[in-house]
Amino acid sequence: MSRMTKEELKQRVCDAIIDAQPRLREIAESIMDEPELGYKEVKTSKKVRDMFDELGIPYTSDHALTGVKGRLKGSDSKYTVAMIGELDAILCPRHPRADDLTGAAHCCGHNIQIANMFAVAIGLQSVMDQLAGDVVIFAVPAEEMVEVDYRNKLREQGKIKYLGGKQQLIYEGAFDDIDMAMQMHVETTKTPAGEMGLGSTSNGFVAKLIEYHGKTAHAAAAPHEGVNALNAALLGVMGVNSIRETFKESDCFRFHPIINQGGTLVNCVPDYVQVESFVRAANIDAIVDCNNRVNRALKAGGDAVGATCVIKDLPGYLPMRNDEHMNELLRNNSNQIFGEENVYQGEHMTASTDMGDVSHLMPVIHPWVGCINGVLHSAEYEITVPEVAYIKTAQALAMTIVDLLYDDAAGAKDVLDKFIPVLNKQSYIEFLDRIAKGE
Repeated sequence: MSRMTKEELKQRVCDAIIDAQPRLREIAESIMDEPELGYKEVKTSKKVRDMFDELGIPYTSDHALTGVKGRLKGSDSKYTVAMIGELDAILCPRHPRADDLTGAAHCCGHNIQIANMFAVAIGLQSVMDQLAGDVVIFAVPAEEMVEVDYRNKLREQGKIKYLGGKQQLIYEGAFDDIDMAMQMHVETTKTPAGEMGLGSTSNGFVAKLIEYHGKTAHAAAAPHEGVNALNAALLGVMGVNSIRETFKESDCFRFHPIINQGGTLVNCVPDYVQVESFVRAANIDAIVDCNNRVNRALKAGGDAVGATCVIKDLPGYLPMRNDEHMNELLRNNSNQIFGEENVYQGEHMTASTDMGDVSHLMPVIHPWVGCINGVLHSAEYEITVPEVAYIKTAQALAMTIVDLLYDDAAGAKDVLDKFIPVLNKQSYIEFLDRIAKGE
């Protein structure tokens, strides 16, 4: 192919994404029809591998159990940009397309991510000889931090070291050959046309399994002989509520427990209760400080009734950091695709994503794209602006990769020259291990 201008490359990429729409929407719907939870995405992983085979893209599999990693080679391999899509679903039994047995549903939009991942791959395939870098197409598992007890058992069995998919991939070295990464996520649309929301920051968190051990007795005939673990748990949670006013507003503290096990029989004093929760905050120091204070309150609940409180702190996700230079490239491309009036800078998000962990090691962008009605993770979730979900977003992201890798990858070099990592792989793993040890 003769040398093309950057704008000619972008036009070719955008046209290819439009041409591939029937197939891309087919795979998105196929994944929607068979949702699977994290580290269980066997069918979804197979669909991704089949699509790689169909496109003739070489890949490796079984990354973090179910992940699949393809690579498009450029004319040179100066830098590597990853386009990421997530394999897993969320638990939402009331969603109309939830799995009848598991309650899993793709009301998180990850099936759209996989479609966008392949849209970018298809768009770039025919122009890679014009780009001086490689593009990794990476389908990754277990972004939604659900079934913490199940994942902790996988950890205890030695099948994984960390609960989050990207955490595990970093540990395994699957990001070692990647210089920068991007992915998208859907959110509720603000206008009928849909929007491109440039990513900002988010909370991180520590995951927690909290056990209260008491003593069983007949709940009516001899409650004085027992130690009520459920009362201890309730007092512990109320203890956290009693200190909420002491957390700084700027730290965006969140604590939202559920009870996994709350007793066996109504006429028996509960002797074992398990509570699961996250402690979220906007920065690493706040996460550590807030978690220590939450632990004191939880243990006090046990002390109040004479129960034993055992807390297992598990590494959650780090706060998200979007690279401002990559974001600016995405903004410029999105202005062309969406119209400047439909492109905005997002605000801090109090939810979390394991893309935050990646962002501490390398430049990352994670836009939030308005194309659905209903709230994420709710039964009302539905795609209402498919052109944004499947076409415009993929075009903007693919055009940004062209900006990064065109002209001897000058754009990627500029981004990396300005990027200062917070952690390297070794210090990242050491930090997660300190949390797991309760340090």
